[in-house]
Amino acid sequence: MRRRVLRHTLGLAILLALAFPVAADDGLLPQLSPGGKPVCFGRAYDAQHLKIHGRQKMQRIFLLYGDDPLGRPTEEPRSRPSAYTVFLATTARGETIPRWARGWCYPGSSTGAENGLVYCVRECGMRMGFFQLDSAGHLVLAGFPRDFYLDPCSDEAVGPADYARRSFDIDDDHFSLEPQPIDACKAEFARVSPTEPALGPPLRERLKPDQPFCYGRDYDAAHLRTHGQQVTTSIRLFRGPTEIERYARLALGEQGWPREAEALVRVTTRQDGNIEAQRITCKGEGDEWYCYPSRGACILEADRPLYLRRGSNGAILLANPKSGLPITDMCAPEGKGVTRSDDRIFRLNAMPLAACGL
Repeated sequence: MRRRVLRHTLGLAILLALAFPVAADDGLLPQLSPGGKPVCFGRAYDAQHLKIHGRQKMQRIFLLYGDDPLGRPTEEPRSRPSAYTVFLATTARGETIPRWARGWCYPGSSTGAENGLVYCVRECGMRMGFFQLDSAGHLVLAGFPRDFYLDPCSDEAVGPADYARRSFDIDDDHFSLEPQPIDACKAEFARVSPTEPALGPPLRERLKPDQPFCYGRDYDAAHLRTHGQQVTTSIRLFRGPTEIERYARLALGEQGWPREAEALVRVTTRQDGNIEAQRITCKGEGDEWYCYPSRGACILEADRPLYLRRGSNGAILLANPKSGLPITDMCAPEGKGVTRSDDRIFRLNAMPLAACGL
């Protein structure tokens, strides 16, 4: 599903090449590793380089194509490793602890301008950039976003000063990374900070596939006065008897969550208190669930996926940072049935089943 959404974000030539990448069962990205084996690329910039490039914040950058170097529990079933996953660790000037991100990559065409090109996105649909091996075997990273580490699915408030501090500068792009031993990448990721303990276990462990759940939030008048563009007055995310019954038929003996899990999102809006519901299908990817509509061929044109992820203290974050929450139809034409900018991230708390009509 994620590769279909990419077609709306790139030029037509690249989109057509990326829309149908090699099947995951083939198990490799030949543009990064012709033999399909783990590879490591990296570079540490010296003082002379940084003096010449005064507007480059990044001092160290390493990319690993292979198994998760952090060994953390994620939302992906352990039996389904991704052959298209890369891990990026970067350290800025004056810092000692790297920041990191996971990305999903898709190969371009084997011919033409996209030959050897790999396009990558990270969690919440954010662009990671383009990768390509040059004639010397170096990995060139281009199109690196300046706000790369400003999570679009986070409900954290970021002021202008903090935004500037955490963003990269204009020289933080077009990196040329040299091949490195795998141990070099492992050592780099070993310096990454531990996970925030308040997030708790992954959703696939917290929520039971054969049990109902209900999460939601009701917004009072004071909140709505300060969020004038928010259409949603009440929201529910739940899984009831219908979804559990469908799971029992489709799981076919799988342990834990199936490859795709269904849930419902229901919202009440300001417009005459209208109640709209959308059935979604979610799959674990990295630290989030990537969700899309459970019905119809129109999902091919959907550009409004939803993301579910762990929040602190048992909360669940539901987000669509690009287009807002689809309150009527994820496949509706642009501007139809989509809420405004204040409806893009919701922090939902556990509620009694009765609050979801269960």
